[in-house]
Amino acid sequence: MKRDILKIDEELCNGCGQCVPNCHEGALQVIDGKIRLVSELMCDGLGACIGHCPEGAITIEAREAEPYNESKVMEQMKVSAMHEHEGGGCPGSRAMVIEKPVRNENIQVSDQPSELRQWPVQMHLVNPNASYFRNSDLLLAADCVAFSIGNFHNNFLKGKSLVIACPKLDHGSDIYIEKLTAMIDTAKVNTITVMMMEVPCCGGLLEMVRTAFANASRKVPVKKMIIGISGHVLQEEWV
Repeated sequence: MKRDILKIDEELCNGCGQCVPNCHEGALQVIDGKIRLVSELMCDGLGACIGHCPEGAITIEAREAEPYNESKVMEQMKVSAMHEHEGGGCPGSRAMVIEKPVRNENIQVSDQPSELRQWPVQMHLVNPNASYFRNSDLLLAADCVAFSIGNFHNNFLKGKSLVIACPKLDHGSDIYIEKLTAMIDTAKVNTITVMMMEVPCCGGLLEMVRTAFANASRKVPVKKMIIGISGHVLQEEWV
C-alpha cells in the first residue's frame, strides 16, 4: 500500500541519535553510525522525530510500504521496557503520578463558564467551511491539553475557534491536512495556535500544520505552544 513513511538522507545524517528517543514506536536506531528505519511496520508516518534532527536528514515521503502495525509496536515497547531503568521510556505512555499541593478547602472557587463557541470540535467531525471558522483565530489543541492545564478556557480558548486532534491515535492525517488547508484558504482564519503536550508523539500536530501551510495559497501567523505534563507552559513561540 502507498502511505506516508520516513525517508532518511544518509548523506545529511551524522548519526547523532537525537531522533531515536523521540520516535514513540522505536522504529529508529543508530546502526553503523547512521540512523536507520529498522521496520516499516513500526513507522506511523507522522514525523514526530523530524524536528529533533539538527541536520534536516529526516523527511516524510509517500511511497509503497508495509502498513503500520500497532501490535508489533506494543510488543517492541514491552521488550524495550525490560531493558530500561526505572523511570525511563517514552513519556507519552510512561505511567507517573503528578504531585499537586494540597488545596485549602475553605477557599471558595467560583464556577468558570465555558469559552467554547462551537460544536463539534474533533478534527474528523468539523466542517472547515463552517461559519464559526471564518476570519477566526484558530486553536488547534492536542486531545490531552485541556485536561492538563487548569486555566485552558479562560487563558487559551477564549475568543477562538477550536479543533482537537491526537497525532498519535487518530487516523487519516491527510484528511486533517486538507481541512487545515481549507481553513487557511477558504475560511481565511487569521492565526493558528498549536497547543501540544511535551511528549514526542505530539509533534506530529505541528507537522500537519506546516504541511497545510505549504499547500495553502495564504500565509497566516502560526504559534507553537508546548504544555508540560504537570500543566505549565514550557515553550511559546511564533514559527
